[in-house]
Amino acid sequence: MSLMRLGVDVIDLYYQHRVDPTVPIEDTWGAMKELVQAGKVRYLGISEAGPKTIRRAHAVHPITAGQYEYSLWTRDVEDAVIPTCRELGIGFVPYSPLGRGFLTGQYKDAAAISTPGDRRGNFPRFKGENLDTNAKWLEKIENKAKAHNCTPAQLALAWVLAKGEDMLPIPGTRKIHRLEENLAALNVKLSAQDISELDQMADPNGVSGLRYPEASIHTTLVESLERWLPPAPWRAGARPRTIRAKRAGLRSIASLCAWEIEGDSA
Repeated sequence: MSLMRLGVDVIDLYYQHRVDPTVPIEDTWGAMKELVQAGKVRYLGISEAGPKTIRRAHAVHPITAGQYEYSLWTRDVEDAVIPTCRELGIGFVPYSPLGRGFLTGQYKDAAAISTPGDRRGNFPRFKGENLDTNAKWLEKIENKAKAHNCTPAQLALAWVLAKGEDMLPIPGTRKIHRLEENLAALNVKLSAQDISELDQMADPNGVSGLRYPEASIHTTLVESLERWLPPAPWRAGARPRTIRAKRAGLRSIASLCAWEIEGDSA
């Protein structure tokens, strides 16, 4: 039914966008693997899973893409997640590579995010003293962009792209001129020294506030529930448990795969 609504015969890349910590990842990915085997999906991806969970899911079925928030002001994934993905040959898809628009330089004060429906106001980094601190932090990035004759957004995207051939950032926008601006980031050439300087300028310790609200941050970089297996003599009679596990996995997919693109630029 979903494929009929989409008007396609097969989905190219099917993501699990959040990990349900109450369901073993093997159960969810076992159900997703069946979709591949049935010819309904070509490739599988995962988002905001911890490194151990990445390995466990990959053991059930190869992960093609890992989608994580990654930008000059969000670098949590550098220590463990990116190395794990590279070890396993998983492509890396940075979402919000412009920091929900902050790295464009357009959202440095509360007035800029006062439009009704603008979700940035719900994020700690865009509130009060955090926003003031982050605006000062951004000045160094803006000055570096001027030195390269590009916009801060283009510099931010160029930095992500320079982090490796496996980086496929997905900046969101609603306007053609912003799309063209983003594409022009491909023309910004950064030397090894430039990248090193930006790494230092973008020290995560200088960023103020959580990247998600308190109520949502616990859904990021999640490690899945460890799968419990009964002692070997009892496994032969575990058919009902297997059926229940598959149903749980499918429920997990149904509840977690809805995704809304977060626009980066105005």
